[in-house]
Amino acid sequence: MPPRNPKSEKILDFVVNKGNGIKGLVDTGIETVPDLYILPIEERLLPNNILTYDSIPVIDVSNWDDPKVKESIRDAAGKWGFFQIINHGVPLHVLDAVKEAAHRFFGLPYEERNKYWAGNSLTDTVTLKTSFVPQAEAALEWKDYLSFRCSPRDLESFPLWPPVCRDEVVDYVESAKSVIRKLLEVLLEGLKVKQIDKAREYTLMGSPIVNLMYYPHCPNPDFTAGVRPHSDISALTVLLQDDNGGLYVRATQNDSWIHVLPINGALVINIGDILQIMSNDRYKSIEHRVVANGSKDSFSAYFCESRTRCCFQSSAGSARKWGATIV
Repeated sequence: MPPRNPKSEKILDFVVNKGNGIKGLVDTGIETVPDLYILPIEERLLPNNILTYDSIPVIDVSNWDDPKVKESIRDAAGKWGFFQIINHGVPLHVLDAVKEAAHRFFGLPYEERNKYWAGNSLTDTVTLKTSFVPQAEAALEWKDYLSFRCSPRDLESFPLWPPVCRDEVVDYVESAKSVIRKLLEVLLEGLKVKQIDKAREYTLMGSPIVNLMYYPHCPNPDFTAGVRPHSDISALTVLLQDDNGGLYVRATQNDSWIHVLPINGALVINIGDILQIMSNDRYKSIEHRVVANGSKDSFSAYFCESRTRCCFQSSAGSARKWGATIV
């Protein structure tokens, strides 16, 4: 990575070291994207690379036992790696509440948000961060996120979590866990695995993580990215978008991208690298990204369960270099 100029170093200090995040930077009233956030032209999402006539599948899962529903889930996991589910059983008020909770937290004054900044938080089960690895990235991502570890042991730290959103996060986790388990049962059944034993359960559902993602409005959205292209290293990811969601998924047949249009009450499901490896590539972990919004703030709730607790900035194909293992 080339050395940064003094202005970029000053912004990095303000955003990262002082814990203001991208939220604090936007609140200063900046009118252009700083150099620190500008992507190389070849990494930007250009209009001619967007498929406007295609979309990922939307599956009604009101009857999980219906063979057609099961086949739709497996087909989407194999062909797309992404799909949306509706009538999934998570109450709409739970979904609305966690989105509103994200709004409340990122609307707090700097002094309140900064209590949870990485290095300041009284517990490592909740941390506020920005970008991905800001000290090492050539171009930072236009996002902040509040990350919760939500295993039963982690929940002992619940009193130390932000009061404006902790109840909503736990409700979201408890509701979404049953959805993840049903999805895994359907997907593993397609691999001739009749039940999830303890070892597989630990591998696939080990450590619940919830990230409340915040993408502030951006003066030059075409120059930067909310999240750069990456695949998830988890088994499954559940994503709740708000109405301004900017999620794009790489089309598997070419180098184009597909906008995942938000649907009220829907959950976006994507296959992670662990499940692709364990399925011997039958199910696909596909690259995806989030674009910045030029006029509105955007929020999402990202939930995954895995022994690993991160994403990595690389193509989904890189999972294959580890070698595949049939479940």
